[in-house]
Amino acid sequence: MKIAVTGKGGVGKTTLASTLARLYADEGRPVLAADVDPDANLGLALGLTEEEVNSIVPVSKMKELAKERTAANASNTFYKLNPQVSDLPEKLSRDVNGVKLLVMGTVDTGGSGCVCPEHVMLKAILSSLVFRKDDVVIMDMEAGLEHLGRGTASMMDQFIVVIEPGARSVQTFGRIKELARDIGVTKVKVVANKVRDESDEEFVRTHIPAEDLLGMIHYNAQVIDADRKGLSPYDVSPEAVEEIRAIKAVIDSQE
Repeated sequence: MKIAVTGKGGVGKTTLASTLARLYADEGRPVLAADVDPDANLGLALGLTEEEVNSIVPVSKMKELAKERTAANASNTFYKLNPQVSDLPEKLSRDVNGVKLLVMGTVDTGGSGCVCPEHVMLKAILSSLVFRKDDVVIMDMEAGLEHLGRGTASMMDQFIVVIEPGARSVQTFGRIKELARDIGVTKVKVVANKVRDESDEEFVRTHIPAEDLLGMIHYNAQVIDADRKGLSPYDVSPEAVEEIRAIKAVIDSQE
């Protein structure tokens, strides 16, 4: 199972990604969770402390490793476009509550000259994740599919867009669905988060086709509080976990 979770910042995609990862891990399945969002909050949501999260060096910052794997020359003008990276997810990940966490980070091009080797290595690692056939791979993405190449994206089992009950979120889903279609991906589903009442539920059902809706997660003060305190929602909100467990059941039925 290969799942990419995306959506605008603050909609709750990290809550969904982290809880799905821990639910699969509870079943004894090997799970690799890749944090591809520049905000890098997945570690906290999985159960790491803030100090532990801060001790992790994102893959994007490993410049010497990138040069080594891409055989880049001193000026980064020549390098391999298809470096060997299949061993890196295992070597660079951190075990947390049964989940292997891989913090990808993002490449900062501002004033730093050519950073192509790091970018190439990141893309290569993301591509390699879809070939981990025995693992559940969950990617916590930023809003968009720019990180994924055409080949990588086409091999994902699920693209899940997390939305809130509002016009802007629905519009984001539409844009991501168009981007996905452009790279040959047709399986784009929705999870509605922070749903408050029946009117929110009706809004979601009116604007999202039934076949695209995996489920809803209701507004939960425990989850909001967990986020403020840097705690895992899995450990503080049984209600949210059960709602996400039901969403997972739908995902599994489509596997």
